[in-house]
Amino acid sequence: MTSIILEFPEEAFGALRRSPEAFAAEIRLAAAIHWYQQRVVSQERAAMLAGLSRMDFLDQLARRGIDVVDVDVEELRREVESAS
Repeated sequence: MTSIILEFPEEAFGALRRSPEAFAAEIRLAAAIHWYQQRVVSQERAAMLAGLSRMDFLDQLARRGIDVVDVDVEELRREVESAS
């Protein structure tokens, strides 16, 4: 596994009431959610980046009110029309 070192002022952890480990986990999750919402990565890949199982990642999306099913309206319309 590759490590990336980010430096934050010590006060950041106290202000956010997070340990450095919890802060790092939160950053990983936030990045994974961002890339998932931008369609850069799949749910499976985002879960891996966040260090979670796919089910746990989906649970985190639901807790944040983020749609876990992304439907492209035009694609759905084409499918409905082709099925008729």
